[in-house]
Amino acid sequence: MKKNKLVIVGVGHVGSYVLADAMKLGLFAEIAVIDIDKDVAYGEALDQEHATALTYMSNTTVRAGDYSECSDADVIICAAGPSMIKNDKDAMPDRAQLAVVNSVVIREVMTGITKYTKNAVIIMITNPLDTMVYIAENEFSYPKGRIFGTGTMLDSARLRKIIATNYDIDPKSVTGYMMGEHGHTAFPVLSRLSVQGFGEKELDQVLQGKEPLSRESIKQKVVKAAFDVLNGKGWTNAGVAQAAVTLAKTVMLDERSVYPVCTTLHGQYGYYGDVALSMPCVIGRSGVEKQLEIALDDQELEWLHQSAEYIKETMKVAKTGKNSSLILKS
Repeated sequence: MKKNKLVIVGVGHVGSYVLADAMKLGLFAEIAVIDIDKDVAYGEALDQEHATALTYMSNTTVRAGDYSECSDADVIICAAGPSMIKNDKDAMPDRAQLAVVNSVVIREVMTGITKYTKNAVIIMITNPLDTMVYIAENEFSYPKGRIFGTGTMLDSARLRKIIATNYDIDPKSVTGYMMGEHGHTAFPVLSRLSVQGFGEKELDQVLQGKEPLSRESIKQKVVKAAFDVLNGKGWTNAGVAQAAVTLAKTVMLDERSVYPVCTTLHGQYGYYGDVALSMPCVIGRSGVEKQLEIALDDQELEWLHQSAEYIKETMKVAKTGKNSSLILKS
């Protein structure tokens, strides 16, 4: 009998949080974890298995395994590889070096997965996310739409929180999202921002925020929010893990929810299979059911092209395995 099954590849800081959130979701009958460190995978699985005896936990079967677990998986969440490489406390993470390291990791992971399945929906977390999604989507003949990344879901949550804090309202009352790279070239689509119908040009008059709404300021604050978490504890995991589990739930329940996730573009905004970035997409049982090319204003389009070019430079590093010629500006 078919069971709802999740496989998590990589159970470090991020993957272990994904496992914990997935266990609490109560949606999966089986969860298997895979990690290059088999002792860590075993320990994480055993720890969660013990928790199933507690009153409010679902009796989910959880175990450590190898890539053969993917053969009957419904959803695979990939959090393998280091999430950040930092040179010092005041520098931006070295995404070029990270691209070199994790491009090897992702190719190994995808080789392992595709040996057993091309049916499961794969949700990518590994950074630099857009480049890793592009590799996974385009180098392994996986069905279109069945691989995508968490994208700017977390960036978008940070955007809504920043807007809400400025106007002293519940962030769930804010409708808005980021597009482009999951990283420092992500940009807010403020032309589509809404608080119960009140848009970008009305919020300051209606809600009288702590400071005037500024596109450049908001863009910088969202990037800084991620950097503050990284500098505070050395990594980010809670928000992106929740984003991944939310997407897994959307797939399993065929919710057809719209989220800004990372996929390869196929004609949208003038890009034809040469870059992956985040844009609004309909997510259902087959993964990305539809990419939604929303009209952007001139400034937003400029930001999108800047972000796409930045991602392309990172992709070159991942392809060649060399970062000596790439300068990633902070």
